[in-house]
Amino acid sequence: MTEVHQGRLETPFYGRFKAIDTLNEWHTWNGYTVCNSPYCADLEYFAIRNATAVFDLSPMNKYRITGPDAGAYLNRLVTRNVSVLGPGRVGYSVWCDNDGKVIDDGTIFHLDEGDYRVCAAGRHAAWFADAAIGFDVEIDDETADVAALAVQGPTSWSVLTRAGFEGLESLKPFGLVHMELGGRPVMVSRTGFTGDLGYELWMSPDDAGVIWDRIFEAGELTGIRAIGTDALELSRIEAGYLAPGLEFLPADETVRTGRSRSPFELGLDWLVDFTKPNFNGRRALAEEQRRGSTWRLVRLDIEGNKPAHNAYVFPRESRSRSDIGFVTSAAWSPVCKKNVALGTVRQPHGRPGTTLWVEIYYQREMHWQRKMARATVVEGPFWAPDRRRLTPPEPY
Repeated sequence: MTEVHQGRLETPFYGRFKAIDTLNEWHTWNGYTVCNSPYCADLEYFAIRNATAVFDLSPMNKYRITGPDAGAYLNRLVTRNVSVLGPGRVGYSVWCDNDGKVIDDGTIFHLDEGDYRVCAAGRHAAWFADAAIGFDVEIDDETADVAALAVQGPTSWSVLTRAGFEGLESLKPFGLVHMELGGRPVMVSRTGFTGDLGYELWMSPDDAGVIWDRIFEAGELTGIRAIGTDALELSRIEAGYLAPGLEFLPADETVRTGRSRSPFELGLDWLVDFTKPNFNGRRALAEEQRRGSTWRLVRLDIEGNKPAHNAYVFPRESRSRSDIGFVTSAAWSPVCKKNVALGTVRQPHGRPGTTLWVEIYYQREMHWQRKMARATVVEGPFWAPDRRRLTPPEPY
């Protein structure tokens, strides 16, 4: 399998974003030009939490895994037990190197018997191909062949229903269904990266514009908005979700030892299944489980309203002792009315309910100020409304 990417690519929805863009703030994601914020990141964020927000997922790397050994191959590749993931279901997982360190995380879509799609932020053609030795499988990079939209927020189900997607009321979280909209095939999964009620739509690039227009027409009276990565990032932190390059570095890219993380060090113990057959990193993870981990992922509720970007974490207010870790993602959460952060600290620090201190630096009119802020380690996400799992969702 070969994987060739050219720079400055445009997604099937690029034209729709370009038409509403007023800020001209863009960046490159896997070679595709994507929008940071088309008009106002604050308004886009509140669309996620109060209405319907639409995000372009097309640059996400998508690998189609097919063949008689597709299930067995994935079970060997990732840490969780894929054999219990039936057709029509989606599972979150991670895959590790031989040292039990996370290379990447992603979602596994079980489309049909012997037919899967793996979606991930990073490019893994070479790694997936090497892991396929001895298995009767085919691996195809279908990133450019599948357009994808995330439709998220409390009114998302109502908007999609008005747009013509019938039957979504029975779709449970992490389920998927194949349907048609005006004769155009669309796969809809109840998944997302916002921690809220939401869906992801997967379609042919040729149908992308028409489906976009149908959705926005249906959501016009309920405040539907297209959003960029800035608004999505804030909702991601509130939900406590991990981001490659922030909460962990891909193990196959790190140079210095001790810079990568295991699933246990990322709070993903529930994704490691030692009852299934052998998988990449199994021996190293079993040893780590026996002796204990070096690091722990923490979710911090921090006093004040100054986000703790890149802050060091200390066990006490005084800095007389060395730091025990650092913040990886931070934000002021408008919906939680809290100063929240994700971080990584050395064991045995960071147990839920304990108090730590973070050293925050912030600039006001050229002058830098330093603040030591108390931080409480919390368990679970900062934002987890009941509606994200409610089936059927409440109508709006």
